Amino acid sequence: MDIIVCIKRVPETSEAEIKIDSSEKDIIQEGLAFTINEADNYALEEALLIKEKLGGSVTVVTMGTADSDDTLRMGMAKGADTAIRLDDPKFLESDGITIARILSSAIGEMKYDLILTGCMASDDWYSQVGPALAEFLGIPHAAMVTKLELDNSRAQVSRELEGGLLEILDIQLPAVLTVQTGINEPRYASIMGIAKASKREITLKGMSELSLKEEDVGKAGSKTIIKKLTIPIKEKMAEFIPGTPDEAASTLSTILKERGLV
Repeated sequence: MDIIVCIKRVPETSEAEIKIDSSEKDIIQEGLAFTINEADNYALEEALLIKEKLGGSVTVVTMGTADSDDTLRMGMAKGADTAIRLDDPKFLESDGITIARILSSAIGEMKYDLILTGCMASDDWYSQVGPALAEFLGIPHAAMVTKLELDNSRAQVSRELEGGLLEILDIQLPAVLTVQTGINEPRYASIMGIAKASKREITLKGMSELSLKEEDVGKAGSKTIIKKLTIPIKEKMAEFIPGTPDEAASTLSTILKERGLV
């Protein structure tokens, strides 16, 4: 079973003070820690579990600058066999669909039985790349996968729907599956694994190695662009209404009417 896992390097922002840079299209990255996207980490673990059970290979692929090499090496430290980084100045300002197009150009030339990605990236929450990648490759896909079982050339997947419902699908391989967090428990890389991965080669591919035109990538190939980023405005999260139940109910009714909610 040859598996490709698409991963992404993202900033850890949960406890950091985020500031917009001078371009107003990105955040100031100085002082931020970066790591593998959380959902991608679960996708990688699922690929490694399949490899340990059925044999085969795991390849990690990312699109990004040389800073992303650390994320790829961490993937190899955990057990991935090879790593590919897609990087070219012309890729800048690519939207989610265009990123999927670039990934498909590289992956389409590779041997694979299964492609796994995280269900979403924690820096943009678009959830576009996995389904779009499947469309570009012309293969089936399922999103928000919470359970995966493989049988020869088919996969039985459980996927999360709105309202807490689950959908069970039988999918012909090869396919793209976007993995939900909680599907497994990601492993930690060993010190020996990290040491070995630091010396391993990462394959770099740019425009000259991919069958893409300049109008297919970057801002030129994207239907959406970031015009401006802003920090969310902090507002009151709760308001306590004093008084007896009848008084509180009357006050609440007045507030709802004033705000046009009733």
